[in-house]
Amino acid sequence: MKKHINTGNKDTRSGFGAGLTELGQTNENVVALCADLIGSLKMDDFKKNHPERFFQIGIAEANMIGIAAGLTIGGKIPFTGTFANFSTGRVYDQIRQSVAYSDKNVKICASHAGLTLGEDGATHQILEDIGLMKMLPGMTVINTCDYNQTKAATMAIADHHGPVYLRFGRPSVPNFTPENGTFEIGKAVLLNEGSDVTIIATGHLVWEALVAAEALEAKGISAEVINIHTIKPLDEEAILASLAKTKCVVTAEEHNIMGGLGESVARVLALNNPSPQEFVAVNDSFGESGTPDQLMDKYKLNNQAIVAAVEKVMKRK
Repeated sequence: MKKHINTGNKDTRSGFGAGLTELGQTNENVVALCADLIGSLKMDDFKKNHPERFFQIGIAEANMIGIAAGLTIGGKIPFTGTFANFSTGRVYDQIRQSVAYSDKNVKICASHAGLTLGEDGATHQILEDIGLMKMLPGMTVINTCDYNQTKAATMAIADHHGPVYLRFGRPSVPNFTPENGTFEIGKAVLLNEGSDVTIIATGHLVWEALVAAEALEAKGISAEVINIHTIKPLDEEAILASLAKTKCVVTAEEHNIMGGLGESVARVLALNNPSPQEFVAVNDSFGESGTPDQLMDKYKLNNQAIVAAVEKVMKRK
C-alpha cells in the first residue's frame, strides 16, 4: 500500500488565500468580493496587492452574489468569499436566479463548511450545502481535502468557464497531496489501489480514509481509496472501474447523509452496477458546539467509523 506523508497540518482556507493571491498576479480579470470576513477567508494579500480589484461588500451576501453576477458581464472573473452557510443557504435564490440560471462565470468560495467550523455551533455548521449546490443545473461542485489541493483548485476554477462552488474549511488538517500539483475538475484521484473494498471520500474525510486503509491492511483487508474532490461533475468512470474489482463501497463525507457525495455515488451504482454501500456522514441532523475533533468523533466522521463501515459492507458482498 502506498504511504502518504503528512507534511504538516494546515488549514484549507489558507490554501484558498494562497491560490487567490497567485491568481491576482497572473490573471488581471480575477476580482474578489468579501462579506466582511477578509481575515477568515484569507483574502488579505489579494486586497493588499490589488485594492482596485477587491470589493468589501459587508454583511450583505445576497448583494455580493448579485454584484458578482454583474461583474461577469464585463469579462471579470469574480471570486466571492464568506462562510459556507452564508455562501449557500442565505443566498440560494440569488445563486439560482442570477448565477446558475443565467450561467454566469461566478466562483462561489465557501469556508468554514461542515461540523469542523466547531464552536460556532449548528446555526453556522451547514451540512446541506453540497446537496443544495449540486442540484443547480450547470453548477460545478468541488470539495477539497487539504491546503495544497485547495490552492490548486482555486487556481484551476479561474480557467473553467461557468459557475463553481468551491468548499473548504477552518481547521488545520493534514497536508498530504503534492505541492504545486495539477487539479483536474471532474477527475477523481486514486490514492491507494485495493481489491476488497472501495472507500470513496471527499474533503476532510480523505485523510481519515487513508488512515482507515492502513488499519484495514493490518486486518488483512485491501482497501482502494479514491479522493472525489469534484462532486459534480462526478467521475463515474473511476467509481465503476473500482467497483468492478471490489464489489462494495463506503462513502465518507463531512455532510448530511441526505444529498451529498454518498447519494451521488448510489445513483451511479443503481444505474450501472448495483453494489452494497455504506455511508459515513452526518445522519440527518444538525450539528452542535464543540471542538472539531470532538464533533467529528461524536458524529462518527473519522477513520474508526470508516473501518466499521467497511467491515459492515463486506458482510453484504
